[in-house]
Amino acid sequence: MNDFLEKLPQHSGKGALIAAGISWGMVAALGLFSVMQMQKLTDLRAELLQSEALKPMVPSISYMEIDKKELDSVVEDFKQVYPGINFTVAKGALTVQSRSTTDYAKFREALGHLVNAGAGWRVNVESLCVGRECKTNALEAKVKIQKLKIDKPSSSSTM
Repeated sequence: MNDFLEKLPQHSGKGALIAAGISWGMVAALGLFSVMQMQKLTDLRAELLQSEALKPMVPSISYMEIDKKELDSVVEDFKQVYPGINFTVAKGALTVQSRSTTDYAKFREALGHLVNAGAGWRVNVESLCVGRECKTNALEAKVKIQKLKIDKPSSSSTM
């Protein structure tokens, strides 16, 4: 076997040696190309990580319904502070009503007080009716109350 390998270049001819040289040259070129592409990929990844590090981490904001017990305690306080005004709680919504327009000052103050009643509350007026436009009561407002929830920012790493 050793004798065969030693005499192979003499018996194979120039064509086989040229083919072997070309194939080794192609392998070397592909290896060099792979190394260059790997370097570009590494640089691109470093740029991506750097740009990701420059992005500010922003907290996520969401709204959740107010606990019914918390809302009921606020309503009980309001009933004592604003007599003549009716407060009804249903599914995170509060209805403020009065049968007479003479209670307008108390009605307006109750709505203003409601907006600032709880920390982190978001109060949206769903309907507001005053005077002749109302069907059942002279003053009526339906407000939806949600609590602001701020979650800590999370980083999305691509490592």
